[in-house]
Amino acid sequence: MKKAVLLTVSGEIPPDIVKQIADGRRPRADYLELARSLDADLIDYGKARRSTGRAGRFFERIGGANLMLAYACWKIRRQYQAIATDGEQVGIPLAALLKLTPGKSPCHLMIVHDISAAKKLPFLDWLRVHSHIDRFFVYSRWQKRFIKQRWNMACERVTWTPFMVDQQFFSPAQVMPKTASRPQICAVGLERRDYPTLMRAVEGLDLDVVVAAASPWSKYKDSTSGQRVPQNVTVKKFSQHDLRQLYADSLFLVMPLEEVNFQAGVTAILEAMAMAKPVICSRAPGQTDVITENENGRYVDCDDPAALRAAIVSLVAEREEIARMGANGRRLIEDEMNLDRYAERFAAVTRACVLDRTFDSRAKVVKRS
Repeated sequence: MKKAVLLTVSGEIPPDIVKQIADGRRPRADYLELARSLDADLIDYGKARRSTGRAGRFFERIGGANLMLAYACWKIRRQYQAIATDGEQVGIPLAALLKLTPGKSPCHLMIVHDISAAKKLPFLDWLRVHSHIDRFFVYSRWQKRFIKQRWNMACERVTWTPFMVDQQFFSPAQVMPKTASRPQICAVGLERRDYPTLMRAVEGLDLDVVVAAASPWSKYKDSTSGQRVPQNVTVKKFSQHDLRQLYADSLFLVMPLEEVNFQAGVTAILEAMAMAKPVICSRAPGQTDVITENENGRYVDCDDPAALRAAIVSLVAEREEIARMGANGRRLIEDEMNLDRYAERFAAVTRACVLDRTFDSRAKVVKRS
């Protein structure tokens, strides 16, 4: 009998991750919660290498670890009713392999981060590999509209869902804010951050700015590198445990973004909101699904240091507004954008996909008979 779901992890699962979570050193991992909700098997780089041998090493050599992971999923595809890939980097090559393979394929659900990137489009425009992606699971409504319009996709194949954060780990109840001699704000993350604009915006202000310019996922370079860092700005790396303290010690988060079409910065935004902190964010097309103006944060135009400076100065002086918007953000996390709700939604979409495939298969059998 086929197993239900295989779920990819584009990385190496730490061998002691369960202990790290239990000890409170890191938030719960989304893939562990998804696996629990779906009773799914996980496959990461390490497991893929061990299961694919020489062929896997060949694919990794020519196309990297994600191609090797896609090949590993393809190799054991007949053991599962569904395969869920955690991003286009695995999902697109897997779809290509499934398309080239005769016979029945499992349901394929792909989490979408930035499918509109130029390097990904030829696979969908020319090779039409989207024929072997049953469900697109997207975090940005801009990306959802892009998929539906560009490939004339049926509505039921593209599901938008809010992103998530572990609301248990990132919680004001978990830490005690430190007292400071003057106000502090923070900026967090690496991918498509416009830190040069932030540097110009905060220079000379009577407040401290801590920039946590690091990410365990992004391959983008630190945009603070080579910049003249103002005296009131500190740039350093934080563990997720220490990052929680940084949010607690800051009045609010600033999210300076480039003009992006995907949910860049969403992890830090939700972490800050979970810590009851409002967010000042660049109004980028892809980052408009979390912050509601003057409810849990404020928007400023991209690449506008004067506007960003004015927004920061204004909000620092509005302590009641900081508390009100922070409480609203925490409420949104508790109600909608938390890890448990996310796992429930993903599991529901996956089960529906499997049921649709089963129904279609039975209908074809009845029709032939």
